[in-house]
Amino acid sequence: MEARVGVVVEGGQRARTSPTQVFQQQRQSQATRSQTQTPNQIGTVQQLLAGGIAGAFSKTCTAPLARLTILFQVQGMHSDVSALSKASIWCEASRIINEEGFRAFWKGNLVTIAHRLPYSSVSFYAYERYKNLLHSILGENRRGNMSSDVCVHFVGGGLAGITAASATYPLDLVRTRLAAQTNATYYRGIWHSFHTICRDEGFMGLYKGLGPTLLGVGPSIAISFSVYETLRSVWQSNRPDDSPVMVSLACGSLSGIASSTATFPLDLVRRRMQLEGAGGRARVYNTGLFGTLGNIMKSEGLRGLYRGIIPEYLKVVPSVGIVFMTYETLKMLLSRIP
Repeated sequence: MEARVGVVVEGGQRARTSPTQVFQQQRQSQATRSQTQTPNQIGTVQQLLAGGIAGAFSKTCTAPLARLTILFQVQGMHSDVSALSKASIWCEASRIINEEGFRAFWKGNLVTIAHRLPYSSVSFYAYERYKNLLHSILGENRRGNMSSDVCVHFVGGGLAGITAASATYPLDLVRTRLAAQTNATYYRGIWHSFHTICRDEGFMGLYKGLGPTLLGVGPSIAISFSVYETLRSVWQSNRPDDSPVMVSLACGSLSGIASSTATFPLDLVRRRMQLEGAGGRARVYNTGLFGTLGNIMKSEGLRGLYRGIIPEYLKVVPSVGIVFMTYETLKMLLSRIP
């Protein structure tokens, strides 16, 4: 049967349009709609800039909670386990203020920014590139399909996280050691830390804990990006008039909770392995990733793997929300610059 589309013409008669003409009309209408849309497409430099600023701003806002998380995570290394049950966020925060001063909440924040600028830049840039690559591999006809999009966001986010973590890992290790210092000061800044670690532990000392980092950061970023993209897509399809900034903030916060819950034990192991031999102290764990996990389980129980999860939750909700909100806002602003 030949397909025809009838249109009413003058005189009450109906004119017949061929399928070719219908196809051409549809193509023209799609082109017209695409011209009226203003996607936030930005160049490579702007993308790197937006990602770096978003990450640095987020980390600075949540630095006090980030330091509390690190201090709780490493407590079991050199402390009596029976005394750890008495620790609380309020007590630890009060101790920092009384013994080190209020500014100590931002101890190591300079190296955090130095790490987060390239890390976030590489992470967001690599994510966009991996996402486009995966879409091209799967085919453009699969774009918009819920299951394939979730897969693309998950795999792309994981690869982006591994890429960014590998490129900036020594800065992350230095940041952990600076933040973990309390009263005794062994490392006196970024360059002194690099020099001291290379002198005491060799160049490979800068890569302690890289294994659990890559094992954890891949799933962490994958979960974060996939949950964020999925929630934002569903939200915008059901409530298209809501503010994009608030949507990014809410979806980013929920994605941060999901990724932190799933990968927190690996993050705790990473922190402890980064501090192995720090400040001239004896090594605590002489085994690898799984040996360290077993040692913590044996000495501190299952709760030991989630030591510091409360300040992590308090940190990650605003942190991830701020980073996605800032990134999307900067993308919108930079896309308007000719």
